[in-house]
Amino acid sequence: MKHILPILTLTTLAAAASAQAAAAAPAAAGLNYNRVGLGYNTDTKGYTLSATAVLGSSNFWVGASSTIGGADTANGADSVVVGYLFANVYAGVDATVSVGSNEAYTLGLRKALGNNLEAAASLGRNSDRNTVWTAELGYNVSKQIQLAVGYTDTQGSAGTTDLTVRYNF
Repeated sequence: MKHILPILTLTTLAAAASAQAAAAAPAAAGLNYNRVGLGYNTDTKGYTLSATAVLGSSNFWVGASSTIGGADTANGADSVVVGYLFANVYAGVDATVSVGSNEAYTLGLRKALGNNLEAAASLGRNSDRNTVWTAELGYNVSKQIQLAVGYTDTQGSAGTTDLTVRYNF
């Protein structure tokens, strides 16, 4: 956990630079990938702090997360991710591919459903070499605030439910 603050700081600085570059250009349509979030796991009673940011006007993005508290014995489990965004691959669906610390890999799909709703799903492999899939439904309260509920199923362990609030920048 001692390295998560510098990682989150770098991610936030990269996101701020990206937001300034994007402000000069016309706003792009689509989903926002520049965001920070605080999630609560209803099963472990722990929290997750996360951030993602697109780098400039490219489709490359970076992310970081850390677990805080709860019944999880891996308190302070930190993760850093780099990925690539394929916007509007088919029927308004965005696809992302990413590689994270400790050989974690993910393929994600995300789509705006209308009426301020969006859905996301991903399939990947975590650092313990277990298959992980997630499904999430988000509601955009405003352009900046999103509330989401998600379910994660990890091979070899019980599924978990997360409630997340995010700030888009």
